[in-house]
Amino acid sequence: MKIVLAIVQDKDSNRLANEFIDSNIRATKLSSTGGFLKAGNSTFIIGIDDDRVEETLELIKKTCQSRKQYVSTPVTLDISMDGQVPYPVEVEVGGATVFVLPVEGFHQY
Repeated sequence: MKIVLAIVQDKDSNRLANEFIDSNIRATKLSSTGGFLKAGNSTFIIGIDDDRVEETLELIKKTCQSRKQYVSTPVTLDISMDGQVPYPVEVEVGGATVFVLPVEGFHQY
């Protein structure tokens, strides 16, 4: 048995949750924040049998594709107190960060 921790962007989380339901994969979804954009994320915790880990990873990969997005740079002040006008920058967002960990024991009460 393994624990799969998948951190995905909020935009992808509902679709991924539905994919897990359709595939009969039990997952716990937690709200989380972080990353370069400090954007909302969801962290899925999945306890899964070894023979279904690849299936789970494929669902995550298929559902959580990375994409390009424009964001504004933050306003900064230099030593002369001159502000710089924010301008849009293209960054890559989305995708998933996934950890697969061994499980020493599993108990359900």
